[in-house]
Amino acid sequence: MRKPIIAGNWKMNKTHEEAVSFIEDIKEKVPAGSKVDTVVCAPALFLKSMNDASEGSDVAVGAQTMHFEDNGAFTGEISPEALADLSIPYVIIGHSERREMFNETDDSVNKKLHAAFNHKLVPIMCCGETLEERESDKTESVVRGQVEKGFAGLSKEQAAQVVVAYEPIWAIGTGKSSTAKDANETCGTIRRILSELYDQETAEAVRIQYGGSVKPENIGGYMAMEHIDGALVGGASLKPDAFLQLVEAGSNEQ
Repeated sequence: MRKPIIAGNWKMNKTHEEAVSFIEDIKEKVPAGSKVDTVVCAPALFLKSMNDASEGSDVAVGAQTMHFEDNGAFTGEISPEALADLSIPYVIIGHSERREMFNETDDSVNKKLHAAFNHKLVPIMCCGETLEERESDKTESVVRGQVEKGFAGLSKEQAAQVVVAYEPIWAIGTGKSSTAKDANETCGTIRRILSELYDQETAEAVRIQYGGSVKPENIGGYMAMEHIDGALVGGASLKPDAFLQLVEAGSNEQ
């Protein structure tokens, strides 16, 4: 059985003090040996302090992006080698905002996935379609292209460790959300694509999250679906109480 994973994506929010305080607030409330992996992906400035604050708890800290090179003349970028040196376990790769605003491509996403495994980081790879693509019945073709290009060259063992976050772009930060049934259908499509790229055993091992205006009021419906193994959450992950409710919902579906 796949272990659910609830990951908060804070985007460009919070101060250093607020970030550490958040971890202090939630870490004792996430039970040891939790049935769900709990991850908080924060701005790079805060990662070390948050990771130190979470030590000994079942709360993990993740980065929101990274470069695919270990080092070099890449002003302002984040090194995977440096993340590994800080013992940061997770990194989001290919979020739609990174693709749209910062020129990330399927090729760079693929390079970052390989870099993540080179440094024993668990990648959370995002994929999803625009509203125009959805209305043109292109959801499957768009997601297929992102998954096939993103996973290119990964071994079966590596592929099984990737967390895929299906985030329809039209549902991110808009207050709109895909129905649980529709989200499950696309997550099932992703699993089928992975079975074609690898095999059914590998596809069944991959954890697939849904993201897009997920909140405590609607997460239960998503978590009840066959192919949805968790959520990548934006706004609702900024408040400790709301985030803990999301984690609890993930635990309750086990």
